[in-house]
This record gives sequence, structure tokens and C-alpha cells, in this order.
Amino acid sequence: MNTLDEVVLQKYKPEHLEWLKAFELPKEQEKFTALPTKMLEITKERHPIVILNHNEPVGFFVLHSSDRVKDYTNNPKAMLLTALSINHSHQGRGFAYNGMKKIQSFVNQQFSNCDEIILAVNHKNVPAQKLYEKVGFKDTGTRKIGKIGEQYIYNFIF
Repeated sequence: MNTLDEVVLQKYKPEHLEWLKAFELPKEQEKFTALPTKMLEITKERHPIVILNHNEPVGFFVLHSSDRVKDYTNNPKAMLLTALSINHSHQGRGFAYNGMKKIQSFVNQQFSNCDEIILAVNHKNVPAQKLYEKVGFKDTGTRKIGKIGEQYIYNFIF
């Protein structure tokens, strides 16, 4: 098990690309998220984030500040978190937990205007729901229908 100090969140850099190309997920997880290389488009409103352990990329997610956020909250300062995943070879070691524990301080440093993170998690993805709840996200009670069924909307307010 890693410690919180060993895990760092960092904006995507080109040197992460080779690692992202080798990223693998079990089939049962692929239905709930997107592989990093599919999510790499970088714009002013889309921010790919890499989870590092001792400077080695182990996970990935995207923060959005686009109009897409409005589909989930009326808060103009909120950001949407999508595509959180940990490379299969690194799963089960606490990287997702420790990365999400650092999201508030990371967002405060990198996106100082943001005061809420919002996300949608599939109703069948119980491990993800438990992870988000464990690190402080709350179920808002709002539901949406996604590509593969009902989505629970969670938020983390700073």
C-alpha cells in the first residue's frame, strides 16, 4: 500500500503519452470509463490529469470547466470530473483513493476559482461509489440516464 505523500496529481505532459498508450483496464471496468488516450484532447476547458506514484504515472482523469458542467450543477465555479481510472497493473494499491484525497488541494492550486467538483457514477459501479464517498464526495440525489444506465451525481464542495 502506498502512502498519501507518494501520490501526486499533475496536469498531463507530453512525456506521459507513452505510458498512456500502454494503459489497460479489465473489460468489466472499460464500460464505466474511457481509456486515457481517448480523453487526451486538451483545451482551455478540458484538463487531463495524471496520477503519479514516485513520478510513475499510475492513473488518469479529466477535469472539465466547459458548458458540460451545467448538465450537472448550476454552480458556475464547479468543475466536472470524468474518466477516473487506474492502470490495471497498479490497481488495488490505494492510488485512486490517495489521488482523490489530494483533489481539493490540487484544484485549489491549479484552478483557484473552482469551489466544487461534480461527477456522474454508474449505479452498477459500486466500487467507484464507495471510493468517492470515502474521500468526501456526497450523493446529491440527482440522477441522469447515461449510455449504460442510471448515473448517480456526486459532488465535493470545498
